Amino acid sequence: MKKLVKTFAALCFGVMLLSCDSNTDPIEMPKSAYELASADSDLSSLKAAIDKAGLATTLNGAGNFTVFAPSNAAFSQFLTANGFASLNDVPNALLKEVLLNHVLATKVMATQITTGYVSTLAKGGASATRNLSMYLNISNGVKINGISTVTAADIMASNGVVHKVDKVIGLPTIVTHAAANPEFSSLVAALTRPDMPNFVSILSGTASSPFTVFAPTNAAFGSLLSELGLANLAAVPQATLENVLKYHVVAGANVASTDLTNNMVVTTFQGGTFTITTTGGAKIKDANNRTSNIILTDVQCSNGIIHAVDKVLLP
Repeated sequence: MKKLVKTFAALCFGVMLLSCDSNTDPIEMPKSAYELASADSDLSSLKAAIDKAGLATTLNGAGNFTVFAPSNAAFSQFLTANGFASLNDVPNALLKEVLLNHVLATKVMATQITTGYVSTLAKGGASATRNLSMYLNISNGVKINGISTVTAADIMASNGVVHKVDKVIGLPTIVTHAAANPEFSSLVAALTRPDMPNFVSILSGTASSPFTVFAPTNAAFGSLLSELGLANLAAVPQATLENVLKYHVVAGANVASTDLTNNMVVTTFQGGTFTITTTGGAKIKDANNRTSNIILTDVQCSNGIIHAVDKVLLP
């Protein structure tokens, strides 16, 4: 009997030891956004870019980031499209801002993403103080600036969350943001009408920049056609449309909403002027004494800034 008791006690002690051993197994801690990129073979180009741009400490440190992480194929396409033979040929200053244009300062899970604008950590040439805007569209998956699509979401990091994307998100120009937002499709159609000057080249570039664009919505263009008694955009005379489009652009100034003052007279790219009033909300009175409301402000681009208006301005 004593032998049986000793055997039973030995078995119990062994079970306890095994139980203790299983409880001391190391618990895998979440990786930082940088560590996730380092551990994923499909993000090796992103990891190399982060190292080259000097952002490893930032993305490995404390924070609550959202990182849109481009794949190796995305980086390869970016390099080819921009005439770089390799990652080493990309200037560090440019690479740093491009990478920061993939990062939000807050953690946003896939289910929290809504259609609209957010600010990235990047800055462009138009403003040293204002961060670049990013347009997210969830009408068909998650599309970023009309360019890049989320392919894998909610990869948890110790300092935020990572979403994989299929394109590198370049620094957005006026044209990038106009084209990305479906509410500006009529404006894009007007700017790209074959008989217009090359507005795409002008508003994508830096000559005469930064630009401030007061962008009419689709509804604004619909109202204009009704007002003028025209069937469609193609029916607007060439000279009229060109002057109207230029009248919505201010050259050589990145005018944010905080810069607008009451009775401010603005000289446009067309040469005419309009007046901004701020009483009861920001409004524009055009040369024909027509009033438009500024309904969206401060879409920051690399070469300027966009504000949306609900009525087309007439010079």
